[in-house]
Amino acid sequence: MASSFSIKHQPGFTAIAATCFIVLYLPIVVLVVYAFNAATSTSEWGGFSLKWFQSAWQNTQVIDATLRSFQIGAIAATLATIAATMAALATTRTAAYPGLTFKYAAINQPLMVPEIVTGVALLIFFSRVKIFTGYSGLGYLIAAHTAFCIPFAYLPIRARLENMDLTLERAAADLYATPWRTFRRITLPLLWPGILAGLMLAFVISLDDVVITEFVKSGGQDTLPTYMLGQIRRGITPEINAISTVFLLLSVAIVTLFFLISRKRD
Repeated sequence: MASSFSIKHQPGFTAIAATCFIVLYLPIVVLVVYAFNAATSTSEWGGFSLKWFQSAWQNTQVIDATLRSFQIGAIAATLATIAATMAALATTRTAAYPGLTFKYAAINQPLMVPEIVTGVALLIFFSRVKIFTGYSGLGYLIAAHTAFCIPFAYLPIRARLENMDLTLERAAADLYATPWRTFRRITLPLLWPGILAGLMLAFVISLDDVVITEFVKSGGQDTLPTYMLGQIRRGITPEINAISTVFLLLSVAIVTLFFLISRKRD
């Protein structure tokens, strides 16, 4: 008699999964280990040292690029989350109508178009705007990051709205609450974990974006990822490993913090 099929037990799946985890995480482990390498070369171990972290901390270019990354990421993530929240409300708190699917596709378009295509298109568009206005500040990077991050914030917010029970909102409407009061007192508190998740995702995406930033930025507007890319072209040093390690720990801390906040709100 043939044995029954079980989705939980697939021959070879454990080996494939282990290989994938090794390929994904072993390079990260090596990077972190060599951030504490006393030697100048990343190909040999020269003993434990924190000098590369100190070197990065005293590097004014690293500090400027880091602060610029946080500034752009915070503003872009906030604007993208506000826009995504309004878009999610408009596409979920309504009856289905012709064109709704097109709106879904339009909002999620940055996820489907290759990022380099978006970068080239923004380069062409913003170059014309720069010539016309004479302005070449960070506004272009903030606008580009905001537009790119909207679908990343939209997905968790929309998912949260679709899983919310409409009973409380309908009860508030029956009790003559205005739409704004219903949103502020009922919808927003229930939606808050989705908004936090969208904000977190948008911030992380903006923080580590390279392609769009590389095409849109002007001179002297390096973010931390583009600065690191420029340094790698000159040769990898343990200082880059140290910056990457701090960047990694910071990303993990942000994700963990927002996860704890969201779980507490739930």
